[in-house]
Amino acid sequence: MIDLSSNDAASQSLKVREFYLGRQPILDRNQALFGYELLFRNAPVGPANINTTPISATAAVVAHAAQLGMERTIGDAIGFVNVDADAILSDIFGFLPREKLVLEVSGAAEMAPNVVARMSELVSHGFRFSLDDINPESAQLASVLPMVEYVKLSMRDMPLDGLVKLAPRFKQDGKKLVASKVENRDEFKNCLDLGCDYFQGYYFAKPVIMSGKKLSPSQMAVMELMTLVTSEADNTEIERAIKKDVSLALNLLRLVNTPAVGARQRIDSLSQAVHILGRRQLQRWLQIMLYAEPGKRGHSMTPLLMLATTRGRLLELLATKLRPAHRHVADIAFTVGIMSLMDTLFGIPMQEILAQIPMGDEVGEALVFRGGFFGDLLKLAECIERLEDMDSRILPALAELAISTEELVELEMSAFEWSDNVVRYAL
Repeated sequence: MIDLSSNDAASQSLKVREFYLGRQPILDRNQALFGYELLFRNAPVGPANINTTPISATAAVVAHAAQLGMERTIGDAIGFVNVDADAILSDIFGFLPREKLVLEVSGAAEMAPNVVARMSELVSHGFRFSLDDINPESAQLASVLPMVEYVKLSMRDMPLDGLVKLAPRFKQDGKKLVASKVENRDEFKNCLDLGCDYFQGYYFAKPVIMSGKKLSPSQMAVMELMTLVTSEADNTEIERAIKKDVSLALNLLRLVNTPAVGARQRIDSLSQAVHILGRRQLQRWLQIMLYAEPGKRGHSMTPLLMLATTRGRLLELLATKLRPAHRHVADIAFTVGIMSLMDTLFGIPMQEILAQIPMGDEVGEALVFRGGFFGDLLKLAECIERLEDMDSRILPALAELAISTEELVELEMSAFEWSDNVVRYAL
């Protein structure tokens, strides 16, 4: 077992707490959430020399993330974790829950015989492997493939006609195909036609603008209720409006009794919900309900609901840390995070949504132009989700906000855990 708490010089030269944690959804053919690829990358900060330690950077951050709490990161889903040769040969696997993880290896690099042997040993102990960066001409593919349960096919690294030839070969071998880097709906359809089992990418989070689309009746009911909550309407009027829609009332009661609310007692009535939660919290749960409304509840909404609630909570936590004396700033940040995916949810341009849901100038500036303080937080969250432009965008943003990578990871994990609790009870 690797002792990450060791104080010797070699261990200190690798700051295992200084890494980014990204989480990209993996969906099934019904667009239900199946798992996440967990992306751990060392932040190039300080003078740390990661090559002088007996443990690789990959192994260090994976092991440390496991110690922080893998269940907080992936909830009930499956986690796909990238591991290199050094990590495979290390002792990190004592930290990892084998039933919850798939170890992802690259087929692009040559694997030494001892690495292949170690993979076989791990498979015999119940670990599962996924193969990425496929090289169909590789001589080692035949030796590695029997140990692999999942094969990833990248929509960016191989032309479609090449994928058409490869997919049946792997399906015939009984492999589960994961299409990665799926960024638009056409690519998703192509992957369905290829027979892919799972899909990774942000195609589901990109708005498909539909001319003339209107909100559904249940969405309109939530919107009208939000208007009452933010106005001077009294509690009796709000309760009366909720009771008009039975499914709305039941869903609200289910949501407000989630562990994420932290209520000290069970909330059994709408009057209790309005009284105990207050206007600010009630508005928050109504915003969440827009993603889980009855007309579109079910598996297809899970990834979008998960992404929106995670964004909202992460922005709230960041704002709380940066401006602790201003509670309203955190509330605005949560709203920006939640609303940032409503154009995708409704298929309506963000400007039209803001015309239907009156918001302050700061919220509009953040959602439409990614401008201002809240826009900066939203851009940071979006970069982290994809781990794009790590050096050029994430590091400067963290430096400007005076947030360390250690603090960021802890806030992310808290946001993941909170979101998982919300979605588990909302659907």
